[in-house]
Amino acid sequence: MTVPEPPQAAGCPVAHGGASYGAAPYGGGLPVGVPLTPLYGQAVADDPHGLYARLRERYGPVAPIELEPGVEAWLVLGYGELLELTRNEALFSKDSRHWRVPAEGRLAPDSRLQPMTAWRPTLLNLDGAEHQRLRSAVSDTLAQIDHRQLRETTEAAADGLIDSWGPDGTADLIGQYARALPLLVSTQLVGLPTGAGPRMVELISHFVDSGPESVRAAGEFQAILTDLVRRRRSAPGADLTSWLLAHPAGLTDEEAVHHLVVLMVAGNETCINWIGNTLRLLLTDRRFRATLTGGRLTVSDALEEVLWRDPPTQNFPGRWATGDTVLGGQYISAGDMLVLGLAAANADPAAQGTASAAQGSLGGNRAHLAWGAGRHVCPAQHPARIIVETAVETLLHRLPDLQLAVPPGELAWRPSPWSRALVALPVLYSAFTPPRPPAPERPAWTPPQTPPEPAPSPSGSTPTDATSTARTPGSGQPVQRSWWNSLVGWWSGR
Repeated sequence: MTVPEPPQAAGCPVAHGGASYGAAPYGGGLPVGVPLTPLYGQAVADDPHGLYARLRERYGPVAPIELEPGVEAWLVLGYGELLELTRNEALFSKDSRHWRVPAEGRLAPDSRLQPMTAWRPTLLNLDGAEHQRLRSAVSDTLAQIDHRQLRETTEAAADGLIDSWGPDGTADLIGQYARALPLLVSTQLVGLPTGAGPRMVELISHFVDSGPESVRAAGEFQAILTDLVRRRRSAPGADLTSWLLAHPAGLTDEEAVHHLVVLMVAGNETCINWIGNTLRLLLTDRRFRATLTGGRLTVSDALEEVLWRDPPTQNFPGRWATGDTVLGGQYISAGDMLVLGLAAANADPAAQGTASAAQGSLGGNRAHLAWGAGRHVCPAQHPARIIVETAVETLLHRLPDLQLAVPPGELAWRPSPWSRALVALPVLYSAFTPPRPPAPERPAWTPPQTPPEPAPSPSGSTPTDATSTARTPGSGQPVQRSWWNSLVGWWSGR
């Protein structure tokens, strides 16, 4: 990559897309005289695909944007450019301390961007050998999860939630299912008290949305995890927190806390949105409606299509330029912030296979960038897939006649620049099928001191055919059914 000569003076034109560029009012290579496109508010919720297409048409694969009033950045829309960005650590660092905006005093202490951009000693914010040390600790810790037991635990939590719904045949699959389910699983995984679940959901939503409560929520969230690390340091258990602390990488308490923040956000917000977006696709797309009654497309196909079209994280901050350079035809200055446009890059017409994606024939193509790319690709994607796939399959088995309760066009999206998330997903159904028989084993990470209780016998509901998606052998419901039912009852206010 060659480093261009910087513009000679403010307003010095460099032809690109019909706009004049030069030394921007904020510094760097951002455009002068052209209003920056906001990557916040209702526009990014109502039609993000249209927004990205317009930016691509006007600016090419890298577009100038505004993250909040007075805070500029670049949005990387091109598939190839995003790969280049994520693979060149020397030029595009994960260390947000390179960012010019806070260095120039232009990021307010209560900025909604603080929780998503502030530097922390985690694998998300470091490069090189230190990143590899921390990543190995996280990856090895996640590798200790027994996938079969994770599937069983997720199915039990899903059954408990479904059983808690009232007899009127209506539910909101976001508020009553997708938003609760991953927390019921991950609180047990990390060793948090079960009563912390609802509050953790609320706190994660606040700071991921960069909403008005984001700074306060991030502080409270971190305080809860700090207490957990302190307790597990002195009294280890069979959970992710204890495994992380015991790893040979030798994480400090501070490092462990910050990595639990990463794991909780990745394991919850991502799963919530992936479950919701997949269920929406299944309920609104005729190709997948056929799946529910014996068609050829499977739940696994739906999961991949969502990762291509509406990935749980549509944009991710970010990379910071360590020197002046060019990317996608744009002049990038040292200290500029670049946002990974994951959804936009997946839709890049220049990407191989995108044409077939537009025609609805993605099949098993996993070349999407929903998990990022390069050395910082998400390490939690395999457990996340198990949780989401199990959540969707269990729901379809229990409620085989599930249907959307409102026209698809009335579904609303949260106005987050980062997440692609539905506000609600109201549905109708007529009857439950009984849950599957219990599995003989208990989850590997569950403390052994409480003896399992026998699962209650199914209700008088009449079983119906399962979905067309094949179940993974060994999937079933753990024997601790009464524990899940009591937790879900508490969650539902009973």
